[in-house]
Amino acid sequence: MNIKRRDVIKDLLNAKGEVILTDLETMFPDCSSMTLRRDLKYFEEKGIVKRTRGGAVALSRLSMAAEDIYSRRALENTSAKTLIAKKAVSFVESGRSVYLDSGTTLMIFAKQIPDDYVSLLTSGPNIALELIKKAKPNVMLIGGQLSRNTISVSGANAASFLHSINIDTAFMASSGFSLQNGFTSGTYSECELKRDVLKRASKVIMLMDSTKIDKSLPYTFSTLEEIDVLVSDDNIPQDIRIAAQKAGVEVI
Repeated sequence: MNIKRRDVIKDLLNAKGEVILTDLETMFPDCSSMTLRRDLKYFEEKGIVKRTRGGAVALSRLSMAAEDIYSRRALENTSAKTLIAKKAVSFVESGRSVYLDSGTTLMIFAKQIPDDYVSLLTSGPNIALELIKKAKPNVMLIGGQLSRNTISVSGANAASFLHSINIDTAFMASSGFSLQNGFTSGTYSECELKRDVLKRASKVIMLMDSTKIDKSLPYTFSTLEEIDVLVSDDNIPQDIRIAAQKAGVEVI
């Protein structure tokens, strides 16, 4: 009976992507809530679900949701991101140590990088897979906690690894920018990693399309004064250009 019940629950997970404890109690009136909770714990230990308050969600559904979030961002402002990538690629120098941040703009940028002898380090697993298609670059991937929403790694392990690496040029991305709050990120761990990169890089180049301007996320990882070059599309407001000039930042 135990096996049959769990088979039914698994079928529900495959069909609906989630189960609710109260629904299971109705389906299996002879089972206690504790027994059904143990069933959900069993599936969690098998790596099939993530338990929630009042039930469980299939990990396959969570993975698809995260992929959808990233895929939607990848389809936004593609022409501007491609323009930015083509502008920025001229800053990649042979024989240098180059850091690539995570994000959809950096993914497009990775595709533009020429097949040359350069050391490439990134926090984006998908970006590393793109870079490894080239024959000549040395590609390194930071290890750490992987975010499903941004397809990037961060955390203590990532920071520790970064501290042993020298960076000539860092190509960074930002989720938002305002003159008041600077360049911002949505998660604290990613913000901390970006800060560490900026400290180790001799030159910082920010790749950011104009739709990110006047948007502020919770965590600031850089001010305008801490970068060297801002690469964007042709819609940068005049007040941003003036502020960048005062800060000694080249706008391209």
